[in-house]
Amino acid sequence: MEHLLFETGLALALIAGAALVASKLRFSVVPLLVLVGMAVGPHAPKIGMIDLRFVASAELIEFLGRVGVLYLLFYLGLEFSVGRLLKAGRSITRAGSLYMLINFPIGLALGWLLGWPMKEILILAGMMAISSSAIVAKLIVELKRAAHPETELVLGIMMFQDVFVAVYLAAVSGWVLSGSPSVGTVVGVIAVALLFMVGFLLVGRRAVPWLNRFLAIGSDEAFLLVINAGLLLIAGYSESIHVAEAIGALLFGLVLAETEHRSRIEHLVLPFRDFFGALFFFSFGLSIDPLSLGGAVGPALAAVLLTLLGNLVTGWLVGRQAGLSPKASTYLGVTLTSRGEFSIVLANLAVAGALLPALQPFGAVYVLALAILGPLLTKEAKRVHGLLSPLLPWLKPKAAPVRAQVREP
Repeated sequence: MEHLLFETGLALALIAGAALVASKLRFSVVPLLVLVGMAVGPHAPKIGMIDLRFVASAELIEFLGRVGVLYLLFYLGLEFSVGRLLKAGRSITRAGSLYMLINFPIGLALGWLLGWPMKEILILAGMMAISSSAIVAKLIVELKRAAHPETELVLGIMMFQDVFVAVYLAAVSGWVLSGSPSVGTVVGVIAVALLFMVGFLLVGRRAVPWLNRFLAIGSDEAFLLVINAGLLLIAGYSESIHVAEAIGALLFGLVLAETEHRSRIEHLVLPFRDFFGALFFFSFGLSIDPLSLGGAVGPALAAVLLTLLGNLVTGWLVGRQAGLSPKASTYLGVTLTSRGEFSIVLANLAVAGALLPALQPFGAVYVLALAILGPLLTKEAKRVHGLLSPLLPWLKPKAAPVRAQVREP
């Protein structure tokens, strides 16, 4: 663990530099952090004390990055409320199902066209079907879109995807690593995930009066310690029952958003969200070795184009179904295009199961491209809609009815 402190400081210096450049360019810091992470890591040189491989600090940076995902999702949950999401339960299920019905088969079709075996096709389809909760959450907050009409559906689809992830990982990992998944295991995972999420929201809503009294703490220090302890305990418990830890953080934020302490929590947690969130994206970049990308570029770029198309179509269909405007529907589609942590988990699963070696470099190119394009397209969603609306008649706003003028006698 020699030079651990120095390496961590060096990582933070690189992250700070990326943030300064992003601020100057008025561009999302997410892709810059990923690129900076890629530029260093195991393949980078060591010059004296300056070890750009980050060998000593790799595990620490990875752990801090995981904490960053929790803060990103927790803060996003604070922007909403349990009441709003429970009322929108039916629309969330409908929107999430439609999203998966469009995007998952696209991955199956691409894998079949590439001539890959069935296990590899299922891994590929999973990579292409799940948005990055961390990147999407960061963008919503960073671009100040929490109050936009489409954001509630974006959050709902992300929650639906997290339930899907729990089920999908149980089934696919069982097949890839041990032959065949147990039907009982899959059913059990579905039941536990749904019971935990619905139960947490219902109990949390009833507990709001108690939480208001319990969190009436005068000291900011003690208040912050209580909030952080609750966040890590709930996220850790979620992980222990095979529900994504990020969804535990999101649920905790949704419950606390109902309390009278929401503004105080947001104010105190904001620096943690920005600090640890930046470490997550840098850590993700560290996991990608540019030298190993090889011939994965062609298939990955084809997957990127198909993902962009699938998400735009989904946004328009879900938006129309929910009564959103054409512009808000386009915003919905592009906001969900980013891919990240789940795609990398599946790529690592493919390595553990000794599947095609091409899957990991494919995942790296695919995720990096959409980690850059997703934030860019989301920031420029208005321009994207403006470019597409002349080509697609249903995206044009409806003309206001012309009222006949009545002449005064």
